[in-house]
Amino acid sequence: MTDSRRGKSRLVADRRYPKAKSKAPKPRKAAATKRKPTRAKSKRGGIVGFFTGIVSWVFRFFLRLFIRAGLVAAIIIAGFVAYEYTTLPNVSHALDGRARGSVQLLDRDGVAFAWRGDQFGGVVTTDTVSPHLKNAVIATEDRRFYRHFGISPRGIASAVRINLSEGRGPLSGHGGSTITQQTAKLLCLGVTYDPNEWKSEAEYVADCRKGSLYRKAKEAVYALAMEIKYSKDEILSIYLNRAYMGGGAYGAAAAAERYFSKPASALTPQEGAMIAGLLTAPSTLAPTSNLERSQARAATVLRLMNEQGYLTDEEMRAAQANPATLSEKAQTQTGGYFADWVMQSGPDFFTRDTTEDVVISTTLDQRIQKAAEDAIKTVFATKVREGSKAQAAIVVMSADGAVRGMVGGRQTNVSGVFNRATQAKRQTGSAFKPFVYATALELGYSPYDRVQDEPFCMNIPGSGQWCPENYSRDYFGSVTLVDALAKSLNIPAVKVSESVGRDLVRKVSEDFGIQSSLTDTPALALGASEASLLEMTGAYAGILNGGSSVTPYGLKELRLVGEEAPVMGSGGGIGERVINESAARQLIWMMEKVVTQGTGGRAKLSDRQVAGKTGTSQEARDAWFIGFTADYVAGVWMGYDDNTPLAGVTGSGLPAEIWHEAMARVHEGLPVRPLPMIEPSPPREVAQPQPQQPVPQNNQGGNALENALNQLLRDILGRN
Repeated sequence: MTDSRRGKSRLVADRRYPKAKSKAPKPRKAAATKRKPTRAKSKRGGIVGFFTGIVSWVFRFFLRLFIRAGLVAAIIIAGFVAYEYTTLPNVSHALDGRARGSVQLLDRDGVAFAWRGDQFGGVVTTDTVSPHLKNAVIATEDRRFYRHFGISPRGIASAVRINLSEGRGPLSGHGGSTITQQTAKLLCLGVTYDPNEWKSEAEYVADCRKGSLYRKAKEAVYALAMEIKYSKDEILSIYLNRAYMGGGAYGAAAAAERYFSKPASALTPQEGAMIAGLLTAPSTLAPTSNLERSQARAATVLRLMNEQGYLTDEEMRAAQANPATLSEKAQTQTGGYFADWVMQSGPDFFTRDTTEDVVISTTLDQRIQKAAEDAIKTVFATKVREGSKAQAAIVVMSADGAVRGMVGGRQTNVSGVFNRATQAKRQTGSAFKPFVYATALELGYSPYDRVQDEPFCMNIPGSGQWCPENYSRDYFGSVTLVDALAKSLNIPAVKVSESVGRDLVRKVSEDFGIQSSLTDTPALALGASEASLLEMTGAYAGILNGGSSVTPYGLKELRLVGEEAPVMGSGGGIGERVINESAARQLIWMMEKVVTQGTGGRAKLSDRQVAGKTGTSQEARDAWFIGFTADYVAGVWMGYDDNTPLAGVTGSGLPAEIWHEAMARVHEGLPVRPLPMIEPSPPREVAQPQPQQPVPQNNQGGNALENALNQLLRDILGRN
């Protein structure tokens, strides 16, 4: 029997799904797994995203706000720039910005020796100026000048950083200004000088130079307008013409002429570097103030030019090895006192306050000026104790009053200081006595006439008895007028003055040019009145020229630059006759004896005749010597500014020595000429006035014989 179940399997129902499909749920699990991160990310976006959205919204809000504010600010700035653009002057009108004109003073030979006012040598442009100067200015002041738009944020940031690092405010010190900004400041941001608005020009300039934040902002706007209105070369041209470059020079042309006596187009690299170096501190770095400091600054500028490719290494080294020096004309710097006096003697609207460029021809002789300066330096260096504050002044002039040299104090080559030759009024002492004897000679007295030198007193109404004494307190009895003058005796001078009439002595001295108030007392004869050195020297010039008055003068001719015809001529020279020529020649003879036989021996020159007179005021507060040769008159004063008495100094001492030192130099190489003097007439006795009653002062006319007879009658009758 066969097994019917073998080979047969258990009956099982068929599977509904294939085997492969049995894994279908797994992808669902994977999908579920993928959705989990999505749900987690969604959860994080809900928290972080909220804050991120807020930050993003705030950022977008302020970005839009800043953009809109920037656009508004740009529109406002553009409006300001546009307005400033309309106010900018034409380039030709912007080149010369001086409020005052220039004054150039020429000596008697036509050589410039002094400058006053605001010097301007003429317009230069970037095309006509030396390329070395142009490159030096850019290298020093604004190396990115041709690449920026008027302001340099990098430069401003660098300047602020430097200022803060040096302990200053952000706007104090370095300004980071471009050349365009500096030019804007030179243009005063378009504000012109109005004398009705500003107290002075200095106040106006100070306001233009303010460095406040508001001014900086306005300066930046003005600079932007300039960049639109002008080309870069035009801006640089304005700068080169307006910038102050020391020594009174405004602009490159004036500086080139002032320091190197050449046009700005001919400047060498070292000269251009020196001028460019002045721009940071023009007064202190000016080569006329300190040449070595100016050369050191120029060496730095040359190095900057080399670093920026304007000079090769060889050119830089050659220029630094041969630094720029002042021209011979610029080195003179002479006649400061004289120049100040001339400026004061002319009308203000053509000198100190001129708005025009003026040239003044003067009487100055630079050789004589140097001789006068050297004389004072020599005597003070060798004869005056170190540390002494004593002062001295000297004036040298021709017989017609033309001043050839003037020193107003021990400090020479200065300007704007107190001039003791013209401004100081001091007691003249015995230097006044020649005018007493000039009056007597004019009335017919002879140098040989005699007068008693003996104790003498006078009753002065309101003052009581006055008894003059000689300086030595000795008495010499009967002396001639010439001896009385040579020995500078006081009593004979008073007697002669009172005899001829004190009022007549005053008139003669005033006619000779002593304009200061003269005392109306017997002490007039002893120089109790005050006068300036210039007045006294001018009065002595009247004696030398034969008895005619002179008005001292230094200005010969004043004309405007570019004009041939002078605006004004000299205001001085020989005037009216004061005493007759014979009297003047006899007085010169008497004054020559002062030098050869009297108190003025130290003034004697070895090769020519000298006439003069010493003078010492009360308590030796003032010491004088005034004298002349046939060619020149010179006056010397010495004393203290505070009237301290001089120790051991009289007019016959140091003043006479200064006079000798000066005139020996002045006359070097000049032919010898004799003094214009004549022999006096025969002697006679001069009547002595009554000791207790002043002689009347109405004896002003008539001839000598009539005067003598009138005096004789007065002596006999004892009354007028």
